[in-house]
Parts: sequence; structure tokens; C-alpha cells
Amino acid sequence: MAVTVSNPIAAPAKNPALARSGAVLMIGIALLFLALLVGLMSGAIAIPAREVVNALFRASDSEARQIVWNLRLPRVLTGMLAGICLSVAGAFLQGVFRNPLADPGIIGVSSGGGLAAVVIMILYPEQIAYLPISAFLGALAAAAVVYLLAWKGGASPIRLILAGVAVNSLLGAVMAGLMILNSEKVQAVLPWMSGSLNGRSWPHFDSLLPYTAIGLAASVLLVKQANLLVLGDDAAKVLGTRVELSRLWIILLATFMAGAAISIVGMVGFVGLVVPHVARLLVGSDYRIFLPASAIGGGALVVAADTAARSWFDPIEFPVGILLAVLGAPFFLYLLRKGARR
Repeated sequence: MAVTVSNPIAAPAKNPALARSGAVLMIGIALLFLALLVGLMSGAIAIPAREVVNALFRASDSEARQIVWNLRLPRVLTGMLAGICLSVAGAFLQGVFRNPLADPGIIGVSSGGGLAAVVIMILYPEQIAYLPISAFLGALAAAAVVYLLAWKGGASPIRLILAGVAVNSLLGAVMAGLMILNSEKVQAVLPWMSGSLNGRSWPHFDSLLPYTAIGLAASVLLVKQANLLVLGDDAAKVLGTRVELSRLWIILLATFMAGAAISIVGMVGFVGLVVPHVARLLVGSDYRIFLPASAIGGGALVVAADTAARSWFDPIEFPVGILLAVLGAPFFLYLLRKGARR
């Protein structure tokens, strides 16, 4: 009788899902670098890719180097960081709320930061240098109010969403009232309210970089808790998670990252809603893969959208936030209908 002997050093079977996720991440990174390169090439003065590379790595006094280093590079890098922050915040919130339609605006971050910025620009224009920190603190304060209003022996996702909707409505009304009562100053507010990277330079990048780095480092520490909260509160408790504490930390982190982005680039919406949704369709809900996929996709989307906004409408600087809403809303509706059919 023949005896079959297994090979103890045979290669393990490949995991198709893991291979697919790895491929998606690699493609996403390639698209991010492509978006950065096209962003450096495009503008009122088109610069070929070879000259862009030379401008980046060879010191000279050429016009191309001045344009790339002083104008376009800080702008595209700031847009990339803003996209990363907004998409990571949206990915965490969609998990903690167990709602694929959740985004930073649902907990008052956008409206809180927007109101603080409007107050500075309209009522205290001489303090405009404090606009970023004011918008950031306004976002944090709004999220804190939402959490306190939702607390009743715990802060369930349902109560958080309801409190967020109420606070958003109130802050939006206050913003609208301020703008109506000071209509002669509205023109200065509109670009920031629409979300724009126009005029962003190295100081803006330097301001946003540490917030992004701290947020991403903290995200790594909260991946396990996020994966457990997706299972539901009861299941997470059974598995040893302190649900309310984990939810609080994740909401604080999402507020921290979204508030930082909003304080620098204005009220750029839609990124934290659509990018995590698409990433989840591609790689699943495991935050070990889902989170980096969202970050990469968010950075690429904002850079690509800003490049299109300043190239398609030249010589007008079209706000990137408006373009994202115009192009993204129909795409998101398509995704919803596709999901409903499935």
C-alpha cells in the first residue's frame, strides 16, 4: 500500500483576500504619487515631468524650481495631509457609529470649526493669524458638546448621531445669521467656507504635519478597539473592551484629525464620507487594512481634486471643496444604489 508523506516545508496556501488587499494598497500608493506628480506639473505654467524631478532634486535658480518648491509642492503636500486626516477621521467614525454615512460633520466638527472661523473673519479680522487654532478649538468644543448631550449612562451611536444633527443645525443657523448681519464681509469668508488650498504654503504644511503624525500614531493604537466596536457594544464587552472609553478615545481622535484639517484648508467636505466607503468596498472592514487604504485614498483624492480645480478653470482658482461635492455626490449616490441592488 502506498504511503503519502506530507512535505513539512511546503509553502503555505495564499490568502486571496490578503493578496487583494495588498494589491489595492499598492495601486493606491501608485495613484497617490501620480496625483502628487501631476499636481506639481499642472498650473498656469505647465512644467514637464523631467523638469519637475530636476527641480525637486537639483538646486538651481531656475523658474521651474521656484514654482515647484515655493508654490506647488507645499500646496499639494498640504492637500495630501488634509485628505489623510479627513478620511481617517471618517473611517473611524463610520466604524464607531456602525453607519457608512457617518463623517466628521456628523459630530459637529465641521460646523464647530466653521463657526469659530466665521467669528474670527467677520467680528475680529485683526486676529486673523489665530484663525487655524480658533477653528481647531471650535471643532473640539462642538464635538465635546455633542458627546455631553448624548451621554446618559453611556453615549450610544444613536444618541450621538441625533445630538450631532441638532448641534450641526444650531451652529449652521448661527453661522448663517452672522453672515447675513455682516453681509459686507461675507466675500472674505466664502473661500474658507467652500474649502480651498489657494495660497497654502510651507507654514500651513508645517502646522498640519505634526497633527497628522500624532493622529496616525494614535490611530495605530486604536485599531484593535475599532475592530471590536464594529461588532457591536455587547460583543465588544464580551471580548473585554471598555466600550464607552474606547468610543470616547476614537471620537476624540477623529475630532482631532478632522479639526486640524479644517483649520488649515477650510470646510472641505465629502472626503471623510466617500473615501472610507469606497475603501471598505475594496478591502473590507478590518481596520489593519481599511485604515491605511482610507488614508491613501483621501490624500490622493484631495490632491487630484485640487489639481483639477486650479487647472480646469484657469485663471480662476475654483474651491476644491465645491468641486469635490459636485463630482462626488453623484458617485456616492451611484454607490448607494449599487449596494441596495446587492
